[in-house]
Amino acid sequence: MKEKERIKATKELEAWKECQRKAEEQKRIQRDEKFCEQGKKIEEERNKLKHKSLTKISESRNLATKGRNSENIFLEKLKEDSIPAPRSIGSIKINFTPRVFPTALRESQVAEEEEWLHKQAEARRALNTDIPELFDLKEEEKNPEWLKDKGNKLFATENYLAAINAYNLAIRLNNKIPLLYLNRAACHLKLKNLHKAIEDSSKALELLTPPVPDNANGRIKAYIRRGTAFCQLELYIEGLQDYEAALKIDPSNKIVQNDAEKIRKIIQGTEVKS
Repeated sequence: MKEKERIKATKELEAWKECQRKAEEQKRIQRDEKFCEQGKKIEEERNKLKHKSLTKISESRNLATKGRNSENIFLEKLKEDSIPAPRSIGSIKINFTPRVFPTALRESQVAEEEEWLHKQAEARRALNTDIPELFDLKEEEKNPEWLKDKGNKLFATENYLAAINAYNLAIRLNNKIPLLYLNRAACHLKLKNLHKAIEDSSKALELLTPPVPDNANGRIKAYIRRGTAFCQLELYIEGLQDYEAALKIDPSNKIVQNDAEKIRKIIQGTEVKS
């Protein structure tokens, strides 16, 4: 009995599957017919549109031909009436606006560049001469630019303390010049005054705003010097952030890329600090 029931159930299942297959086949055929009808309708619409466009083109060509014929008649009449004299030779002068920055105007940030120039001009004018130490100095020694050059020469001879003194006096005369803080930060790095190097680099970055191509080199130096000071204090994450900021300004700098990679290895623990 069980075997009979099994055979009966199997036959019913097969019959049901066959019905389902036939129904699916019927649906597929209906879909195909529907798609064919839609395709025919689309093709008919395209043919109609094509016919209309061709009709319009031919009509416009006929109008243009008529217009040209009338223009030719009119021009011939004008030529018969009078022939104009040839125009005289002349020259047009073009004056280009001078650019302070090397970038093309379409690529530059005009507002930021103008702000940077304005800040630089103000910094050159902001001179504080009411300092007791200045009374015994010569006139040229009261110039922040002269003191900056003096500090650079002392730095080149590895006289870092004297260079810091020159930069200090220049900053007291004018505290708006970012290169003074940037150069003093380099001296502090040499003398291992790491916190002061971080402070001066941060101040230089504060003054090197807005970021424009003209101050890009100064910003790179400030980030690298502050990042170096952080790394020497074993604050490697902060140091890596500054090196990555420098790489955003100059992504092709191989030296900065290599240094940043070394810091990453130190952070990951794969390289022992020397």
